[in-house]
Amino acid sequence: MKQAACFALTTLAITAGALISGTATAQISDDVVKIGVIVDKTGVYSANGGPGGVKAVEMAVKDFGGVVNGKKIEVVSTDYQNKVDIALSKAREWLDVDKVDMIIESTDSAASIAMQKLGADKKRIMIFAGSATTALTNKECSRYGVHYVYDTYSLATGTGRAVMQDGGDTWYFITADYAFGSSLEKDTTRVITDLKGKVLGTVKHPLSASDFSSFLLQAQASKAKVIGLANAGKDTQNAVRQAAEFGIVKSGQKLATLLVFDTDIKGLGLAAAQGLLFTTGFYWDYNDETRKWSRRFYNVHKAMPTMIQAGMYSATMHYL
Repeated sequence: MKQAACFALTTLAITAGALISGTATAQISDDVVKIGVIVDKTGVYSANGGPGGVKAVEMAVKDFGGVVNGKKIEVVSTDYQNKVDIALSKAREWLDVDKVDMIIESTDSAASIAMQKLGADKKRIMIFAGSATTALTNKECSRYGVHYVYDTYSLATGTGRAVMQDGGDTWYFITADYAFGSSLEKDTTRVITDLKGKVLGTVKHPLSASDFSSFLLQAQASKAKVIGLANAGKDTQNAVRQAAEFGIVKSGQKLATLLVFDTDIKGLGLAAAQGLLFTTGFYWDYNDETRKWSRRFYNVHKAMPTMIQAGMYSATMHYL
Protein backbone atom coordinates (compact mmCIF):
# COMPACT_ATOMS: atom_id res chain seq x y z
CA MET A 1 0.00 0.00 0.00
CA LYS A 2 1.33 3.40 -0.91
CA GLN A 3 2.42 5.49 2.07
CA ALA A 4 2.34 9.25 2.60
CA ALA A 5 5.48 10.97 1.32
CA CYS A 6 7.39 13.31 3.63
CA PHE A 7 9.69 16.02 2.26
CA ALA A 8 12.42 18.25 3.73
CA LEU A 9 12.62 16.52 7.09
CA THR A 10 14.73 18.26 9.71
CA THR A 11 15.11 17.09 13.29
CA LEU A 12 14.93 19.30 16.38
CA ALA A 13 17.63 18.89 18.99
CA ILE A 14 15.67 17.20 21.76
CA THR A 15 18.04 15.19 23.91
CA ALA A 16 18.49 16.62 27.36
CA GLY A 17 22.25 16.27 27.25
CA ALA A 18 22.48 18.42 24.14
CA LEU A 19 20.37 21.21 25.58
CA ILE A 20 21.15 21.50 29.28
CA SER A 21 24.35 23.50 28.67
CA GLY A 22 22.47 26.83 28.66
CA THR A 23 21.25 28.78 31.69
CA ALA A 24 18.52 31.36 32.08
CA THR A 25 19.69 34.95 31.63
CA ALA A 26 16.29 36.64 31.45
CA GLN A 27 15.20 38.65 34.45
CA ILE A 28 13.19 36.64 36.99
CA SER A 29 10.13 38.55 38.17
CA ASP A 30 10.09 36.95 41.66
CA ASP A 31 11.60 33.92 43.36
CA VAL A 32 9.98 31.52 40.89
CA VAL A 33 10.66 31.03 37.18
CA LYS A 34 7.12 30.69 35.89
CA ILE A 35 6.37 29.43 32.37
CA GLY A 36 2.90 29.93 30.87
CA VAL A 37 1.65 27.53 28.18
CA ILE A 38 -1.24 28.63 25.94
CA VAL A 39 -2.70 25.90 23.74
CA ASP A 40 -5.90 24.59 22.18
CA LYS A 41 -6.80 21.78 24.59
CA THR A 42 -10.14 20.66 23.14
CA GLY A 43 -10.63 22.13 19.67
CA VAL A 44 -9.54 21.66 16.07
CA TYR A 45 -5.79 21.86 16.87
CA SER A 46 -5.77 20.03 20.20
CA ALA A 47 -3.94 16.94 18.93
CA ASN A 48 -1.13 18.99 17.36
CA GLY A 49 -0.01 20.92 20.45
CA GLY A 50 -2.74 20.79 23.06
CA PRO A 51 -2.38 18.77 26.29
CA GLY A 52 0.65 17.06 24.75
CA GLY A 53 2.35 20.42 24.39
CA VAL A 54 1.81 21.12 28.08
CA LYS A 55 3.25 17.68 28.91
CA ALA A 56 6.27 18.44 26.71
CA VAL A 57 7.01 21.68 28.59
CA GLU A 58 6.58 19.93 31.94
CA MET A 59 8.89 17.16 30.73
CA ALA A 60 11.55 19.73 29.78
CA VAL A 61 11.34 21.36 33.21
CA LYS A 62 11.72 17.98 34.91
CA ASP A 63 14.66 17.04 32.67
CA PHE A 64 16.31 20.37 33.48
CA GLY A 65 16.08 19.57 37.18
CA GLY A 66 13.14 21.76 38.18
CA VAL A 67 15.43 24.60 39.26
CA VAL A 68 17.36 27.29 37.38
CA ASN A 69 19.80 29.76 38.97
CA GLY A 70 18.59 28.56 42.36
CA LYS A 71 14.96 29.37 41.52
CA LYS A 72 12.14 26.83 41.31
CA ILE A 73 10.50 26.43 37.89
CA GLU A 74 6.70 26.26 37.65
CA VAL A 75 4.42 25.62 34.67
CA VAL A 76 0.90 27.01 34.28
CA SER A 77 -1.35 26.37 31.29
CA THR A 78 -4.64 27.42 29.75
CA ASP A 79 -7.00 26.51 26.89
CA TYR A 80 -7.49 29.55 24.65
CA GLN A 81 -10.40 27.86 22.82
CA ASN A 82 -9.15 29.17 19.45
CA LYS A 83 -10.16 32.70 20.44
CA VAL A 84 -7.73 35.60 20.16
CA ASP A 85 -9.35 37.59 22.98
CA ILE A 86 -9.02 34.68 25.43
CA ALA A 87 -5.35 34.12 24.53
CA LEU A 88 -4.54 37.82 24.89
CA SER A 89 -6.52 38.25 28.10
CA LYS A 90 -4.88 35.26 29.78
CA ALA A 91 -1.41 36.29 28.61
CA ARG A 92 -1.93 39.80 30.00
CA GLU A 93 -3.21 38.41 33.31
CA TRP A 94 -0.22 36.10 33.59
CA LEU A 95 2.27 38.90 32.94
CA ASP A 96 0.59 41.59 35.03
CA VAL A 97 -0.74 39.58 37.97
CA ASP A 98 0.77 36.10 38.11
CA LYS A 99 4.38 37.13 37.38
CA VAL A 100 4.84 34.69 34.50
CA ASP A 101 8.35 35.08 33.06
CA MET A 102 7.93 33.42 29.66
CA ILE A 103 4.95 32.32 27.57
CA ILE A 104 5.15 29.51 25.03
CA GLU A 105 2.23 28.76 22.74
CA SER A 106 0.60 26.50 20.22
CA THR A 107 -2.08 28.85 18.89
CA ASP A 108 -3.34 30.28 15.61
CA SER A 109 -1.56 33.11 13.80
CA ALA A 110 -3.88 35.91 14.85
CA ALA A 111 -3.47 35.03 18.54
CA SER A 112 0.30 34.75 18.25
CA ILE A 113 0.64 38.14 16.56
CA ALA A 114 -1.44 39.75 19.32
CA MET A 115 0.68 38.06 22.01
CA GLN A 116 3.91 39.08 20.30
CA LYS A 117 2.83 42.73 20.53
CA LEU A 118 1.97 42.23 24.20
CA GLY A 119 5.35 40.62 24.88
CA ALA A 120 7.14 43.55 23.28
CA ASP A 121 5.12 46.00 25.35
CA LYS A 122 5.77 44.10 28.60
CA LYS A 123 9.36 43.19 27.69
CA ARG A 124 8.72 39.48 28.29
CA ILE A 125 9.78 36.52 26.17
CA MET A 126 7.16 34.93 23.92
CA ILE A 127 8.01 31.64 22.17
CA PHE A 128 5.83 30.58 19.24
CA ALA A 129 6.02 26.85 18.59
CA GLY A 130 2.66 26.27 16.93
CA SER A 131 1.95 29.40 14.93
CA ALA A 132 3.09 29.38 11.31
CA THR A 133 2.74 32.95 10.06
CA THR A 134 5.93 34.61 8.79
CA ALA A 135 4.62 37.94 10.12
CA LEU A 136 6.22 36.99 13.44
CA THR A 137 9.68 37.36 11.92
CA ASN A 138 8.87 40.03 9.35
CA LYS A 139 6.25 42.78 9.77
CA GLU A 140 5.55 42.01 13.45
CA CYS A 141 9.13 41.09 14.41
CA SER A 142 10.07 41.72 18.07
CA ARG A 143 13.29 41.32 20.05
CA TYR A 144 11.18 39.53 22.69
CA GLY A 145 9.64 37.02 20.27
CA VAL A 146 11.09 33.66 19.24
CA HIS A 147 9.51 31.80 16.32
CA TYR A 148 10.33 28.10 16.71
CA VAL A 149 9.89 24.84 14.75
CA TYR A 150 8.38 25.98 11.41
CA ASP A 151 6.66 28.75 9.47
CA THR A 152 4.68 29.07 6.25
CA TYR A 153 7.84 29.87 4.29
CA SER A 154 9.52 26.57 5.22
CA LEU A 155 6.34 24.56 4.70
CA ALA A 156 5.66 26.16 1.32
CA THR A 157 9.25 25.79 0.15
CA GLY A 158 9.56 22.17 1.27
CA THR A 159 6.32 20.85 -0.18
CA GLY A 160 5.86 23.33 -3.02
CA ARG A 161 9.32 22.84 -4.48
CA ALA A 162 9.18 19.04 -4.20
CA VAL A 163 5.77 18.84 -5.87
CA MET A 164 6.79 21.23 -8.64
CA GLN A 165 9.93 19.21 -9.32
CA ASP A 166 7.73 16.12 -9.59
CA GLY A 167 5.67 17.68 -12.37
CA GLY A 168 2.92 19.32 -10.33
CA ASP A 169 3.02 22.69 -12.10
CA THR A 170 -0.66 23.73 -11.90
CA TRP A 171 -2.37 24.27 -8.54
CA TYR A 172 -5.74 25.02 -7.00
CA PHE A 173 -5.86 26.08 -3.34
CA ILE A 174 -8.40 25.25 -0.64
CA THR A 175 -7.45 27.76 2.03
CA ALA A 176 -8.45 28.40 5.65
CA ASP A 177 -9.98 31.86 5.82
CA TYR A 178 -7.69 33.51 8.37
CA ALA A 179 -4.10 34.80 8.67
CA PHE A 180 -2.38 31.41 8.72
CA GLY A 181 -4.15 30.09 5.62
CA SER A 182 -3.55 33.28 3.65
CA SER A 183 0.13 33.31 4.59
CA LEU A 184 0.59 29.66 3.62
CA GLU A 185 -1.16 30.14 0.29
CA LYS A 186 0.88 33.28 -0.45
CA ASP A 187 4.22 31.62 0.33
CA THR A 188 3.37 28.51 -1.71
CA THR A 189 2.22 30.65 -4.64
CA ARG A 190 5.62 32.38 -4.56
CA VAL A 191 7.37 29.01 -4.92
CA ILE A 192 5.05 27.95 -7.73
CA THR A 193 5.48 31.14 -9.76
CA ASP A 194 9.24 31.23 -9.17
CA LEU A 195 9.41 27.76 -10.73
CA LYS A 196 7.20 28.82 -13.67
CA GLY A 197 4.07 27.07 -12.45
CA LYS A 198 0.52 28.43 -12.38
CA VAL A 199 -2.22 28.84 -9.79
CA LEU A 200 -5.57 28.16 -11.47
CA GLY A 201 -7.75 29.28 -8.59
CA THR A 202 -8.44 29.36 -4.87
CA VAL A 203 -11.39 29.00 -2.54
CA LYS A 204 -11.63 29.98 1.13
CA HIS A 205 -13.27 27.92 3.88
CA PRO A 206 -14.12 28.86 7.49
CA LEU A 207 -12.30 27.45 10.51
CA SER A 208 -13.71 24.11 11.72
CA ALA A 209 -15.53 23.40 8.45
CA SER A 210 -17.23 20.00 8.34
CA ASP A 211 -18.31 19.85 4.69
CA PHE A 212 -15.59 20.33 2.04
CA SER A 213 -17.57 18.86 -0.84
CA SER A 214 -18.21 22.12 -2.70
CA PHE A 215 -14.60 23.24 -2.26
CA LEU A 216 -13.25 19.91 -3.48
CA LEU A 217 -15.59 19.84 -6.48
CA GLN A 218 -14.39 23.30 -7.50
CA ALA A 219 -10.78 22.17 -7.21
CA GLN A 220 -11.50 18.99 -9.15
CA ALA A 221 -13.26 20.93 -11.90
CA SER A 222 -10.25 23.24 -12.29
CA LYS A 223 -8.23 20.31 -13.73
CA ALA A 224 -5.22 21.49 -11.72
CA LYS A 225 -2.60 18.81 -11.29
CA VAL A 226 -2.29 19.64 -7.58
CA ILE A 227 -4.86 20.58 -4.95
CA GLY A 228 -3.06 22.48 -2.19
CA LEU A 229 -4.64 22.39 1.27
CA ALA A 230 -3.61 25.57 3.08
CA ASN A 231 -5.20 24.59 6.39
CA ALA A 232 -4.44 22.42 9.41
CA GLY A 233 -5.76 20.10 12.10
CA LYS A 234 -9.22 18.65 11.77
CA ASP A 235 -9.90 20.91 8.78
CA THR A 236 -7.10 19.12 6.92
CA GLN A 237 -8.37 15.73 8.05
CA ASN A 238 -11.91 16.49 6.91
CA ALA A 239 -10.72 17.74 3.53
CA VAL A 240 -8.43 14.74 2.94
CA ARG A 241 -11.06 12.22 4.05
CA GLN A 242 -13.68 13.71 1.74
CA ALA A 243 -11.16 13.94 -1.12
CA ALA A 244 -10.60 10.20 -0.73
CA GLU A 245 -14.36 9.61 -0.87
CA PHE A 246 -14.47 11.56 -4.15
CA GLY A 247 -11.52 9.53 -5.51
CA ILE A 248 -9.55 12.68 -6.29
CA VAL A 249 -6.07 11.17 -5.88
CA LYS A 250 -7.09 7.94 -7.64
CA SER A 251 -8.33 10.01 -10.57
CA GLY A 252 -4.89 11.55 -11.04
CA GLN A 253 -4.81 14.81 -9.09
CA LYS A 254 -2.21 15.18 -6.33
CA LEU A 255 -3.17 16.35 -2.86
CA ALA A 256 -0.54 18.57 -1.20
CA THR A 257 -1.23 19.00 2.51
CA LEU A 258 0.83 22.08 3.35
CA LEU A 259 0.68 21.58 7.14
CA VAL A 260 0.09 18.08 8.43
CA PHE A 261 1.03 16.20 11.58
CA ASP A 262 1.59 12.57 12.53
CA THR A 263 -1.68 12.76 14.44
CA ASP A 264 -3.47 13.70 11.23
CA ILE A 265 -2.12 10.64 9.42
CA LYS A 266 -3.13 8.40 12.32
CA GLY A 267 -6.56 10.02 12.48
CA LEU A 268 -7.12 9.58 8.75
CA GLY A 269 -5.83 6.04 8.42
CA LEU A 270 -3.53 4.93 5.62
CA ALA A 271 -6.34 4.33 3.14
CA ALA A 272 -7.35 8.00 3.19
CA ALA A 273 -3.82 9.37 3.71
CA GLN A 274 -2.07 7.47 0.92
CA GLY A 275 -0.51 9.72 -1.69
CA LEU A 276 -0.29 12.79 0.56
CA LEU A 277 2.68 15.09 0.13
CA PHE A 278 3.83 17.15 3.13
CA THR A 279 6.75 18.72 5.00
CA THR A 280 7.50 18.25 8.69
CA GLY A 281 10.06 19.64 11.13
CA PHE A 282 10.25 16.50 13.29
CA TYR A 283 9.45 12.82 12.97
CA TRP A 284 9.65 10.55 16.00
CA ASP A 285 11.07 7.56 14.08
CA TYR A 286 13.80 9.55 12.28
CA ASN A 287 16.84 8.21 14.16
CA ASP A 288 17.91 6.60 17.45
CA GLU A 289 17.83 9.87 19.39
CA THR A 290 14.33 10.83 18.25
CA ARG A 291 13.05 7.33 18.98
CA LYS A 292 14.59 7.34 22.47
CA TRP A 293 13.13 10.72 23.41
CA SER A 294 9.77 9.96 21.79
CA ARG A 295 9.39 6.76 23.80
CA ARG A 296 9.88 8.83 26.95
CA PHE A 297 7.25 11.30 25.75
CA TYR A 298 4.89 8.44 24.95
CA ASN A 299 5.16 7.20 28.52
CA VAL A 300 3.70 10.48 29.81
CA HIS A 301 1.25 11.32 26.99
CA LYS A 302 0.36 7.91 25.49
CA ALA A 303 0.95 9.20 21.96
CA MET A 304 4.05 9.87 19.89
CA PRO A 305 5.01 13.57 19.73
CA THR A 306 4.14 15.93 16.90
CA MET A 307 6.68 18.46 15.66
CA ILE A 308 4.97 21.15 17.79
CA GLN A 309 5.22 19.07 20.96
CA ALA A 310 8.86 18.19 20.27
CA GLY A 311 9.48 21.86 19.53
CA MET A 312 7.86 23.01 22.78
CA TYR A 313 10.18 20.70 24.70
CA SER A 314 13.24 21.88 22.78
CA ALA A 315 12.33 25.58 23.03
CA THR A 316 11.74 25.33 26.78
CA MET A 317 15.11 23.70 27.28
CA HIS A 318 16.80 26.43 25.22
CA TYR A 319 15.05 29.12 27.29
CA LEU A 320 16.12 27.57 30.56
